[in-house]
Amino acid sequence: MNNQVTINDVLKKSFLEQGIFGKLPLQNIILGMLIAFAIGLFIFYIYKKTFRGVVYSHNFNVTLILMTMITTLIIMTISTNVVLSLGMVGALSIVRFRTAIKDPLDVIFMFWAISGGITTGAGVYSLAILGSLLIGLVVFIMTRKRGKDFIFLLVIHHDESAADSIKYQLAKLKHSLKSKIVRNDITELTVELKIKGDNTAFVHQLSAVEGVRDVSLINYNGDYAA
Repeated sequence: MNNQVTINDVLKKSFLEQGIFGKLPLQNIILGMLIAFAIGLFIFYIYKKTFRGVVYSHNFNVTLILMTMITTLIIMTISTNVVLSLGMVGALSIVRFRTAIKDPLDVIFMFWAISGGITTGAGVYSLAILGSLLIGLVVFIMTRKRGKDFIFLLVIHHDESAADSIKYQLAKLKHSLKSKIVRNDITELTVELKIKGDNTAFVHQLSAVEGVRDVSLINYNGDYAA
C-alpha cells in the first residue's frame, strides 16, 4: 500500500480537524515547560555571570527565561495541529521587534533562548539540555579569557601648551589614540586605555598638568559613539 500523504489527504476534513491536545499528554506539557524553565534559568545565570557591558539589565535577563518558555509553548501548539501551525506562521510573520540591541552577545543569548525553546517544545529534551550545557560552558570560557584588563576611554580637554606634558604622561600607559579634535585653542583628546584592576591614579596626575582643563575616564565596552 502507498503510505505517502497526497494533497488530497491534506485537504480532507478529517485531516484538518485534529485536536489540539489529542497527541500531547498533559504530563508531556508539564515536563516540557519545567525543562524550558530550567534551561531559561541556566541561561539567566550564565548571562548574569558573564556580562561585561556597562549597565546590566535585569529585565532583559528575565526576558530570556520567558522567551524560552513561550517558544516551547508555541512549538508544542503547532506540532499538534496542521491548521494551527500554518496560522501561527502567518501570525508571527507580522511581529516586529524594534528594541535596540547594543551588545552583539545579547543577540546570541536571545537566539540561545529561542533554540532551547524549540528543541524542548519538539520533545528533544536530551538535545536541549546537553546543548545548553555545552553552549554555557563555551560562553563562560570565552568571556573569562579576557583576564584582568579593563578597557576605558580617556577624554582630555587641554590647552595647546600642555600637549607635550600630556604625551609624556600617556607614554607611561598602554594606550591608543581614538580621536583628536581642535576647537580654537582647546584640544579634545580621546584615547583607549587598558587598565589592570582599579589603578586610576594617573587621572589625578593628568588633571594636575598645567593647561589641562578636565579629564574624564569612561568605561568602554566596544560601542563608541561620537
